[in-house]
Amino acid sequence: MGPRIADMPQDSEASLCLPSTSARAPASSNSSCSSHTQAQHLVAVGIMFTAQTVLGVGGVPIQPFGISYIDDFAHNSNSPLYLGILFAVTMLGPGMAYGLGGLMLRLYVDINRMPEGGINLTSKDPRWVGAWWLGFLISAGVVALAAVPYFFFPREMPKEKHELRFRRRVLAVSASPVSKGEDSSSEQSTEVSPEKKAGLAQIAPNLTVVQFIKVFPRVLLRTLRHPIFLLVVLSQVCTSSMVAGMATFLPKFLERQFSVTASFANLLIGCVTIPLAIMGIVTGGFLVKRLRLGPMRCSILCLLGMLFCLLLSLPLFFMGCSTHHIAGIIHQPGAQPGLERFPGCMEPCSCPSDDFNPVCEPSSRVEYLTPCHAGCTSRMVQDALDKSQVFYTNCSCVAGGSPVLAGSCDSACSHLVLPFMILVGLGATLASVTHTPSFMLILRGVKKEDKTLAVGIQFMLQRVLAWMPSPVIHGTAIDTTCVHWAQSCGRRAVCRYYDNDLLRNRFIGLQFFFKTSSLACFALILAILRQQNKEEGTKATVSSPGLQQQLLASGREKKPEESRV
Repeated sequence: MGPRIADMPQDSEASLCLPSTSARAPASSNSSCSSHTQAQHLVAVGIMFTAQTVLGVGGVPIQPFGISYIDDFAHNSNSPLYLGILFAVTMLGPGMAYGLGGLMLRLYVDINRMPEGGINLTSKDPRWVGAWWLGFLISAGVVALAAVPYFFFPREMPKEKHELRFRRRVLAVSASPVSKGEDSSSEQSTEVSPEKKAGLAQIAPNLTVVQFIKVFPRVLLRTLRHPIFLLVVLSQVCTSSMVAGMATFLPKFLERQFSVTASFANLLIGCVTIPLAIMGIVTGGFLVKRLRLGPMRCSILCLLGMLFCLLLSLPLFFMGCSTHHIAGIIHQPGAQPGLERFPGCMEPCSCPSDDFNPVCEPSSRVEYLTPCHAGCTSRMVQDALDKSQVFYTNCSCVAGGSPVLAGSCDSACSHLVLPFMILVGLGATLASVTHTPSFMLILRGVKKEDKTLAVGIQFMLQRVLAWMPSPVIHGTAIDTTCVHWAQSCGRRAVCRYYDNDLLRNRFIGLQFFFKTSSLACFALILAILRQQNKEEGTKATVSSPGLQQQLLASGREKKPEESRV
């Protein structure tokens, strides 16, 4: 069908270039700036904070207690794989949430109605707000159902058969008589076996709350003084900071850099990045189990995984485009960005400064804040088979007076969104390979009775040092790249336009910084483990020189007998 002049909704009519003498309705009502409305906003924020706190408390039985629970009751050779599966299944939640969020954001925030004033929005409109709250209701119901099976767990989980055989073997060795020639080895076995027996029999002594409070500072200090534990936690803090920033702001980054909708950005993350991260976690646990990796090889695996993840992030700095031309908005290096007074073509119009209804001139890729800022006086709708397009005509500020298309101009780099996400996904896979080995460094490095507390401290430090400040750091860095802010109630509100080059460099640069810091921590862990192995080898050599000579002599004496056999 051909173009037609449409009945103009109130927002379209208000956005057109009207004579200065015409009465124009105010863009925003003072009622939205009242103290009562602001108090309602604070109440809503407080409710969300309380809900997040309760959600965090509810997750404690799975992480960190569940990690120590699995490691205590599973066989040593199987616990890495079990932990990898636990972490992978835990990652399924964010993957499903991104997919669910992508579907929910296709619906308007008020599902049953569009905004007042006859505004007709689509999901590609920058003013679109999706139904973000609907995902919380669905996920809360699923979490409540998933919590039911925990009521049927036994008070104490039976150990695996291999672990029971190992315990019987340890007890048999400690109780069996030994020959005189094996006195030294028997003494060592009898010294170690009580610790193993105690460790296998119970996780920690049953303490009252008062006793626990008295013991806690000493155990905390002992755990924090452990160099391997401290460095592993610091590396995980850096990795979690990277993940927190990526999870919070990657959808926004994709929207700005590649002109994709919020729903499509969330679907991309849920369908590409999260499954690859799950694959990396399972692979890390499988490698630790299959290759029977000790602390030294676990640290090497973590180092290699983070190194290749760092290398894959280098091309991301160059995958993007500069911000297209936006009429009236200037940004010079070292100058404060602001809104330039528009040229003489706008003098007949009375354009409100706080209005935002972007239009794009397709041939020159110039974007205007509103049809009024382009000098347009009329609106036209062109119907198509699948959708209709809105044009604004008679635009005095556009070269040749050609019509402009409603909506922001698309990025010239939209085709790079899939290669970008593939590189991000591969980097997430390599970073996730380090997840289970790094946990095994903690579980095998601290004392058996301190294991649960050590994992709890690790999770606490991750929340405090990574998940809380990282979104703030990333958000502040992203805000510094804004070139045009909207105003609400006389204060700075949402950012309308960013400098895409600065946005890309600072967002990816922060990710690069956290990956480099994690890599440095794993390098220090490897250096400390090598030094400890050298010291243990030196002590063994110095402590028993006579024993070595006897073994060498007996070896020479037994050689003829061995050759005869």
